[in-house]
Amino acid sequence: MRLSVTSWSFPQCTLAEAAGIAKALGIDGIDVGYFYAASLDRARVLAEPDAYGAEIRESLPVAVANLYHLFGADLTERNLARGHDPQNLADLRQVLRFCKAAGAPTVFLLPGMLGPRQGRKEALNGTIAALKPMVEAGREAGVTVAIEAHVHSYVESPDLAHRLVEAVPGLKLTLDPAHFAVIGYRQDEIERLAPHAGHVHLRQARPGALQAKMEEGTLNFPAFFAALRDARYDGWLAIEYVNQNYMATLYDDVLSETVKMRDCFRAWSGKR
Repeated sequence: MRLSVTSWSFPQCTLAEAAGIAKALGIDGIDVGYFYAASLDRARVLAEPDAYGAEIRESLPVAVANLYHLFGADLTERNLARGHDPQNLADLRQVLRFCKAAGAPTVFLLPGMLGPRQGRKEALNGTIAALKPMVEAGREAGVTVAIEAHVHSYVESPDLAHRLVEAVPGLKLTLDPAHFAVIGYRQDEIERLAPHAGHVHLRQARPGALQAKMEEGTLNFPAFFAALRDARYDGWLAIEYVNQNYMATLYDDVLSETVKMRDCFRAWSGKR
């Protein structure tokens, strides 16, 4: 397992600057997406994925660990709970080419939001229909497709996350324990998802707080790292402290908390 940081952790920094921070901290990778000053050019991802991916790979001092892709402009537009969309699949094929060229082993998507007259059952069926050809496209491209169960989506419980990955052979999770801890799920319930992990996010949390200082949260990260190891996970662990106007995540010193999480993993793993 290796550490990365998310580019959106440093909203005022360019991608090159965010990657430089990772390098200075001795962190090997960076997750990229379409947010803030570090944003990728989504139009170029879709129009010239091979050239743009190679450009990103060659320009950064650390590896590209993952791409966070949104199909629409926000969480609701073109979201997967609406079911199979040929344009979404076509876009994902381009995204997978970008990932391959950039060296990113995984792309993560969101499961979707409840639409008009939808409940969780209808949304789950829609997401399953959307994801099956996407996961197959990922297999063909050699890039893992992962879904992040998150608060405010319809996939808010470990049980629903498990049902989704079981229904789509080859699908993995971007496993972020904070999104379960904030709602009150126990860590042992979260860790049962470790065998399905394809990518991982790390930040401290507690019931009612999606993000917390390391000393103020309830997640036991050494135990979480051990659960991932025991599940034979050997991918990236992305430190994802943020400064966003979302669920009161505006108030932490992102750099300090990133270093604390880095040091927590180093202490557990024996790596320096």
